[in-house]
Amino acid sequence: MNRTVYSLIGVVTALAAVTGLASLTDPSGESATGPAAATRLPVERSTLVCPQPTSSEIGETTYTAFTPAGGAGREAAGKGSAALLPAASTLEGGGQQNAEKDKSDEDGKGDKSDEGGGSGKTAEPEPVVPLSEPGRPVTADTDGSGSPALTGSATGRLAPGWTVQQTTLVTAGAGRGLLGASCTEPDTEFWFPGVSTAEARSDYIHLVNPDDTPAVVDLELYGEDGSVRTDSGQGINVPGRATIPVLLSTLSTEPVTDVVLHVVARAGRIGAQVQALDDKLGGDWLTASAVSRGTLVLPGVPADATGVRLIAFAPGDADADLKVRLATPTGSITPAGQENLHVKRGMTVAVDLGDLTRGEAGSLLLGPAEEGGDAPVVAALQVLRGKGGDREMGFVPATGPIRERVSAAGGDAAATDDKKGETAALSLVAPEEGVKVRVTASAGSGGGEPVSKTYTLKGGTTTVVDGLRPEGGKGRYALTVEKLSGGPVHAARTLTRTEDGVPMFTVQTLPDDRSTVAVPGVEQDLSVLVD
Repeated sequence: MNRTVYSLIGVVTALAAVTGLASLTDPSGESATGPAAATRLPVERSTLVCPQPTSSEIGETTYTAFTPAGGAGREAAGKGSAALLPAASTLEGGGQQNAEKDKSDEDGKGDKSDEGGGSGKTAEPEPVVPLSEPGRPVTADTDGSGSPALTGSATGRLAPGWTVQQTTLVTAGAGRGLLGASCTEPDTEFWFPGVSTAEARSDYIHLVNPDDTPAVVDLELYGEDGSVRTDSGQGINVPGRATIPVLLSTLSTEPVTDVVLHVVARAGRIGAQVQALDDKLGGDWLTASAVSRGTLVLPGVPADATGVRLIAFAPGDADADLKVRLATPTGSITPAGQENLHVKRGMTVAVDLGDLTRGEAGSLLLGPAEEGGDAPVVAALQVLRGKGGDREMGFVPATGPIRERVSAAGGDAAATDDKKGETAALSLVAPEEGVKVRVTASAGSGGGEPVSKTYTLKGGTTTVVDGLRPEGGKGRYALTVEKLSGGPVHAARTLTRTEDGVPMFTVQTLPDDRSTVAVPGVEQDLSVLVD
């Protein structure tokens, strides 16, 4: 028998051994016949960034952190941790400052800057709202303007659905009102319809870098005539673990009332939110709009809104013709005189919709006016409540649908209409077909038991969930929405309170919490062993 035959026998024997081993070690116990379907597993790490809450010396801020409990397989990721840490503050035209508030006087431990007998070591910053278990919120309060921006991560069983809400009450001065923001995931691109560089407004874009490496950011403004000429805004360097606030009026050469801000990180990634402050109309946070080629949903317009202004923009290469509808509790209607909206590419359009809701809570739906229309669009609403000098403004950006689940933290379990505190209401929108969802009010941060209720939503309607709270709840609580069946569903949570006759409010839109990730299936492929 020659050498070639021996070699061939050796190859066949090796392949047979590998084949047998692969069959024995197949997790299913059976030989694979095709690729397995992708499965969704809980994420093992989540990252959030929170902007500096206020520059007002009389601002009072409450942080509420929460991770929802339950879900098949969600305990397998391990115990985990979740907390936020202060980011350094980089001021315009100046150096970097550590914005962490010294807590030594609060805990009675004295100066921590030189512990260990004069070693000169700087104390590690204290984590903010650290979580130890899912299902129960954790809160922290802070006063004044010294509160820093925050960055942090959640791991293990605390990562899926981790959310942090910061709510700030400012009772006087420019931008007074109830300012609320959900801390956001970092990304590389954001669109903000509804900002302004008008003289009465002071709008700041807060750029927060959660990573160790620097990020480079470009800021672009678009008005009704297209791109707004700017003197700066390109190549802004955001150091690692730091934040930079930029006053938008310093970017434009002249005041512009209705503006769309485009934020692009050409290196690294950032968190970005706009703090809009008005001399007479109060203030609030504006989060980024979803970008859609189909129907844009802007949920959570309050029933008592006294003014609604729509700002839209087409960032693509084509104009957009949109059909305007309002999803009310009983069905969809077309606002009189505002049936259609034409948005020229690269130009901002603003439309005053007046008292759009007429006493009923609703959600604005913007869809292609003709079948096949697919020009991308971004949009947001500037909403007013109150009259005269007691008006307050808030924003409702377009938001994506809930695929599985989402949570909103920060409701006050003890608040009522006749008692100070933030009452919470949830707006659920089924823009197309019917949907079935389950809403859970979590246990309170100070005690109580969760309460759940199932809702069936009709297509083309907005359903308001008002008054769902934990049983015997104390402190702050969270609302969790789980989609059970049906078509797309969108959501927003509104916090309201009355202070000195001003109907203060803030709306947080609630896209899916992305608590699970698709893991593709695998199959055995022995062909890789044969040349």
